[in-house]
Amino acid sequence: MPRYEYRCRPCDTTFELTRPMADSAAPATCPSGHEDTVKLLSTVAVAGTASAQAPAPAAGGGGCCGGGCCG
Repeated sequence: MPRYEYRCRPCDTTFELTRPMADSAAPATCPSGHEDTVKLLSTVAVAGTASAQAPAPAAGGGGCCGGGCCG
């Protein structure tokens, strides 16, 4: 289930809620009880390393732009 981040306008608190995607636009109440909140736009960070290299082109050029198939 996704987590959504919200900010409370009256107390400037940032908080997260775990809720179904279908409820992502539903109003959220801050932990202090304020109802004037706004959903923040979150970014997703993906970390990792590449373990495989791209395959080398086939002998004879291969592919349209190097193999002479265009034209």
